Amino acid sequence: MKLSLCGYAAASLFILAGAALADGQAVYTANCAGCHAMMSPKTGDKAAWAPLIKQGTDTLAASVVKGKGMMPAKGGHANLSDADIKAAVEYMEDKSK
Repeated sequence: MKLSLCGYAAASLFILAGAALADGQAVYTANCAGCHAMMSPKTGDKAAWAPLIKQGTDTLAASVVKGKGMMPAKGGHANLSDADIKAAVEYMEDKSK
């Protein structure tokens, strides 16, 4: 019985981790892809993302929330939560490693 409970717990973690990635992809696709397909840093550009990724996800997400350079706060999507922003940042980092 303990083994099966552990199995369910592990499966739940994998499902939650996948859901977080899917949410990040959905947020990115709906809100970020338009600009990051044309402007720097382009999603997938390993050289452009490397120094950003070194700063850490939390630091990078905070700069998105505040806005940086040409990007307005929350990428111009005030309706996004900080968790949405972080999920999208994690998705972009994953695609740019």
